Amino acid sequence: MSTIAKEDLNRVIITCAITGATHTPTMSEYLPVTPDAIIEQAIDAAKAGAAILHLHARDPNTHRPTPDLDIWLHILRSIRAETDAVLNMTTGGSTFMSIEDRLKAPSTASPELCSCNMGSMNFGTYAMIEKYRGKWKFDWEEDYLEASRNAIFRNTFSDIETILDVMGKGGTRFEFECYDVGHLYNLAHMLDRGLVQTPMFLQLIVGTLGGIGPGPENLMFMKETADRLFGAGTYQWSVLAGGRHQMNMATMAATMGGNVRVGLEDSLYAGRGKMATSNAEQVTMIRNIIEGLTKDVASPADARRMLGLKGSDKVGF
Repeated sequence: MSTIAKEDLNRVIITCAITGATHTPTMSEYLPVTPDAIIEQAIDAAKAGAAILHLHARDPNTHRPTPDLDIWLHILRSIRAETDAVLNMTTGGSTFMSIEDRLKAPSTASPELCSCNMGSMNFGTYAMIEKYRGKWKFDWEEDYLEASRNAIFRNTFSDIETILDVMGKGGTRFEFECYDVGHLYNLAHMLDRGLVQTPMFLQLIVGTLGGIGPGPENLMFMKETADRLFGAGTYQWSVLAGGRHQMNMATMAATMGGNVRVGLEDSLYAGRGKMATSNAEQVTMIRNIIEGLTKDVASPADARRMLGLKGSDKVGF
């Protein structure tokens, strides 16, 4: 039986992923790599129409991804003071963080929504090195990317169980990040065991080196697999596509009745050869597309209802 309300079928949730842990400072002068820049761009993205802000934290001095609790709380509290958008904390952190570090801030902050990566994988960012070699702003950047060649983004069954248990105790719901078809089967396994509740929020991810490739046929296969495993109407779904595939895959998702994710975590561009000057620019682009399809952009209140979230008054920050 469907758990998706009829009035929400034409609404599209825009998630904006503000900074991530993949792109490094050299790659774009517009990438927010300090806490204050993350805060500013997140608020602007919400004003542009993002109902959900997907967040990572960065160190104000090194500009590297960080699990530091004080930095996280500064970011969360500052954004919450200026917008009602849903704040979605990563539990992925970066490929090089332990599960303990990845959960340190989310377990304390108890957000309405957090990510949950549904399987271990190769996660290759080293291919970006050649484009920027010799131009690095920080000494750590090349080594950081190169390390992904021999690294595994660890998300074992035990890790997933830990995230579901630790975060679920505080009523946090999950954005299930699925980088390949097998990750959907891992999620079905957790659902069968009663560790996951519906309606679920699936983030179907295409185009990451180490996961399923980009393209309409792969997205269709992911969506059809989700329907077979879970049943249409038991979940909300969104699409994340990296780099030049971001807008066309998001448009396809919106056309198919899904939700969308944009942001500088996933792509640094706002069109062919044009650097995006902010996260808000990408949000505005996809909002115009959604409205051009005669669909409604979901508000934060809409997103909370559609995803069954606990409300911003029940967070720990």
